[in-house]
Amino acid sequence: MTDYPQMESRRAAQEPPEPREQEIELGTLWNGVRRRLPVILLATGIIGAGVYALSRGQPDVFEATASLVTTGNSSNPGGIRDSVVTAAPLPAGALQEALNGPVVLGRIIVGLRSTERIPQGLRTALAEDLQRELQLREVSTLQLQNQLDFNGNGIYSVTARAGSPAAAKFLADLSAQALLDWDRGRALSGIQRAERSLRAQLAEVERQLTQGNQSDLERQTLISSRASLQRALAQAGIQAEGATGSLELVSPAVEPLKRVAPKPTRNAILAGLLTLLLGTGLAALRTVTDRTARSEDDLLSFGLPTLGSVPKLRRRDVVFSGIVRAARQAGLYEALGFLRVNLLTRLGTPMGQRIMISSTAPGEGKSSLTATLADTLANSGLRVLIIDADMRRGTQQDVWDKYESSHNWFQLSGEGGARTLQDALLAPENVQVIEAERGVHVLPAGPGLQDSMGLLNRAPLNEILTSWSRSYDLVLIDSPPMLALADGLILGRYVDQVLIVVEEGKTSLNAVKQTLRRARNASVPVLGFILNKVSASSQEAQGYGYGYSYAPRKREA
Repeated sequence: MTDYPQMESRRAAQEPPEPREQEIELGTLWNGVRRRLPVILLATGIIGAGVYALSRGQPDVFEATASLVTTGNSSNPGGIRDSVVTAAPLPAGALQEALNGPVVLGRIIVGLRSTERIPQGLRTALAEDLQRELQLREVSTLQLQNQLDFNGNGIYSVTARAGSPAAAKFLADLSAQALLDWDRGRALSGIQRAERSLRAQLAEVERQLTQGNQSDLERQTLISSRASLQRALAQAGIQAEGATGSLELVSPAVEPLKRVAPKPTRNAILAGLLTLLLGTGLAALRTVTDRTARSEDDLLSFGLPTLGSVPKLRRRDVVFSGIVRAARQAGLYEALGFLRVNLLTRLGTPMGQRIMISSTAPGEGKSSLTATLADTLANSGLRVLIIDADMRRGTQQDVWDKYESSHNWFQLSGEGGARTLQDALLAPENVQVIEAERGVHVLPAGPGLQDSMGLLNRAPLNEILTSWSRSYDLVLIDSPPMLALADGLILGRYVDQVLIVVEEGKTSLNAVKQTLRRARNASVPVLGFILNKVSASSQEAQGYGYGYSYAPRKREA
């Protein structure tokens, strides 16, 4: 057994270096994405199937397009040409505003309500949709696209969406005609204003002629003005008949053969791809920002070895078989075998060495790992004593009670006496331990104790542990978490080595750093780490099965 001064010098010489900040490598990034890949693929499948079902349940949508042409901006804009009045050219965006406005859209709604070419339910629904879009100023049922040159000449396309091919064609033609009527109305409005002005002037001339108090020259002038006004009024009437807008119909709409929506297959593929990309991106981001221990590589920077990686036990196996029996199954059995070999290789000849097993925080599996490690050490022929030093909330007795309904008591020292660590520290000369199984003895912690640190400080721990260790090859001490209580730092000064249990995906690297710093300051010898609750996707090696086959030799003829 190593005495305390030599242990102090050895611990000072073996202080682990400060860990360096780790860089994110492509391999680490891929491992992080791969661990979450089943969840990503499951979410992709669920969302894709949901979008497909939702799209299949939506009503069919058909599109029809009517085309208009404008050439009024090339030459002779507006005015009278060959007795035809043409409306002034449309500025950019005017036709779109007209289509979205109450004048044109109101005529379209009235035309929809009055037609008999569309079923009652469909035309009512279309009219209500257009009325709502008009009030919201967000028209989506009708779309206007243009292909215009620099002079404003080109093609306008009016696209209508409806629930049937016939309704889409009718709505596109109705919209194109409403735009043509509105455009022609611009030309007629100028002529109508001119007619009203001419009629007012003619009425004034007639009134003056009726008075009859003018001179001959004035009367002749009024008669000549009346004749000119009558000719202008007649000419305006003729122009009104030939008035035209700057738009002309090029191609009426045609009934579509295929629907444009919904497209369930396309929507499902797009939704699945989007989910896959977002999920992969989030997984990569989580990996980059995740500072927990995910593999043995994450612990290399602390300068201490990882003695073993123990897979996670299934809750069902623990409930039905207990922790110890569940740990004997394939997978966990091999992992504990590697841990045992690595531990014994570094310890050399056991001869009563004391190993403390601790963690950074509660719930990382140190107690169950202590029990399963003791079991595998006992199977290799060693005598092991487990001391449950977590006197705040000991768990070793519960672990072994689930394994065996009743236990025998083994006399550790003296006769009769204490059966818990709390009582044993007060009377270490008379102690009994539980014979959990062949080669494994357990000293339970006892009921929860608030002043556990005071009890440890008052007891001569080095002498007590030395006397208890004489009858065993190894003593495993299940201590409280080092960042939760100072009990582990007190006990760690009187043991040969300390193993830190690190839970995959839960224990942060910063917590490990703080634990090692506290252990170094308290002269606690840390041997290395045990990576616990490793997921199946993180294990590099697959399970190794055993098989045997026999094939009889063929007899020679």
